[in-house]
Amino acid sequence: MAKLVAILNVVAWSGFWAFGYLALTAGGDSTGQLMTAMGLAVIGAGLGVWAYLWLVRHSERTGYAKPPKRAFPEQHREPEKYEDSHGAV
Repeated sequence: MAKLVAILNVVAWSGFWAFGYLALTAGGDSTGQLMTAMGLAVIGAGLGVWAYLWLVRHSERTGYAKPPKRAFPEQHREPEKYEDSHGAV
């Protein structure tokens, strides 16, 4: 499944760049071509971002990549240090 998503990622980003270029270089008199190319570029970008994020999460779950270290706020570790006189944090 990961290889299929990786192929989808490459194809989607290729479509984004190809149709994005066509949308940018379309003449002002051909709005139909412009909107079609822009729509396909947006679809390619959306699929590319989704596939990339799926691959990142998959590689962290399987151990291929180390998950990033996430900070845990100090007030959640020792809440009694950060309480005011009313008991609110």
